[in-house]
Amino acid sequence: MDRANIVIVGGGVIGAAIAYAASGLWDDVFLLEAMPKLGMGASSRNSGVIHSGLYYKLGSLKARLCLAGNPLLYEFAATHAVSHRRSGKLIVATSDAEIADLEALAANGQANGVEGLRIVDRARIQQIEPHVEALAAIEVPSTGIILAEGLVKAYARLATDSGAHLVTGARVEAIDRLPGAFRIRSTAGEIEARCLVNSAGLFADEIAALVGYTRHKIFPVRGEYGEITRAKADLLRGLVYPLPRRDGLGLGIHLTRTLWDTILVGPTARHVPDKNDYERDREPVANFVSYARHLLPEVQPEDIALSFSGIRAKLLPPGAAGHPDFIIEHDPESPAAIHLIGMESPGLTSSFAIAHHVVPMIRQALS
Repeated sequence: MDRANIVIVGGGVIGAAIAYAASGLWDDVFLLEAMPKLGMGASSRNSGVIHSGLYYKLGSLKARLCLAGNPLLYEFAATHAVSHRRSGKLIVATSDAEIADLEALAANGQANGVEGLRIVDRARIQQIEPHVEALAAIEVPSTGIILAEGLVKAYARLATDSGAHLVTGARVEAIDRLPGAFRIRSTAGEIEARCLVNSAGLFADEIAALVGYTRHKIFPVRGEYGEITRAKADLLRGLVYPLPRRDGLGLGIHLTRTLWDTILVGPTARHVPDKNDYERDREPVANFVSYARHLLPEVQPEDIALSFSGIRAKLLPPGAAGHPDFIIEHDPESPAAIHLIGMESPGLTSSFAIAHHVVPMIRQALS
C-alpha cells in the first residue's frame, strides 16, 4: 500500500493549488480526483471572473482570501502564461430605488480594502460600456477574467514538477481512521496518509462524513448560462453586473466578455436535488434574452443561444437566505484531517491564497 505525508481529495482548482503549494514543502503529496481529468466540476463551469473582494462580509474568509488572492492570481497567470485579462467591472443600478443598495455595496468594498473602486454616473458608464443602460455604477478596476481550465492545468503541471502525484479516476469510497494516519480507499486503490485534505468541492460534505464529520451539508445550486454570438461581441467590453441577489444564492445574472470574444449571460441560480444534474429542465433561450436585455437593450432573440451550466456548493438549504462563509477547519475528532466545505465563489480567485492559508494547517497536522 502506498503511504504519503499528504493526500488531497479533490482535483478542482483549489485542490490543485494546494497540491502545488504543498509539493514544494513535503515529499509524498498525492491528489485523488474522481473524474477523468482535473477541474471538470465547478472549477471550469463558471464565468472565470477574477473577483475584487467587495461583496463579502468584513473580516470573513471570503473577504480576506479574495482580497489576497486577486493580485496573487494576476501575478501567477502572468508568470505561467495562463490566459487572462484585467477588464474591470461595472456593478450597475438601473433604477433610483437601487442607488442606496449600490452605495452600501461600495462602502462594504471600501471597508474590505478594495482599491480603486468608485461610484460613477451614467456619462462614465457610457464611456466604459456604450451599449449598457444604467443610472449609476460601481467601477471596479481590479476585476478581470481568467481561463479557469488553464489555471488548473498550470497548478497541476507545477505540482507534478515538484514531485506531487496526481491520480485521476480515483473516486474515494471509504476512509478509515488509524492511529496517526488515515486509510483512504478509492477506485484507484488504497493509500495511507498522515494528513488528509478534503477539497472535494460539491462532495466535500460526503468526504467529511466518511471521517465521521457531519456538521455541514452542501445543497447544490445550478447556474445556467446563455451566450451571445461573436457577431454581437462588441456590445460589451468587459464585465457588467447587477446588484447581488438578496437571498445569497448568487451575484446576479451578469454579462461577461469572454476570452474567446463572446458574451456570457448568467448564471441563474436554483437548487437542484442531484449534484450531477447539469442538464434536466434547462431554462429556455427566451429567458436569457430577457436577462441580457435588462442590461443590454440591443440584444435580439437571434443573438443568443444556450450555453453550459455549473453547480455551486452552497451551504444554504432551499428557502433559506444568507451569506455563509468558506469552511476551512481541522476535523474536531481527527485534527490531521482538514476540511474545505462550501468553496463556491470567490474560490477561483482565492485559490492560491487558500493554498497559502491551508499550508500552515498542514504543518500543524503533521507536527
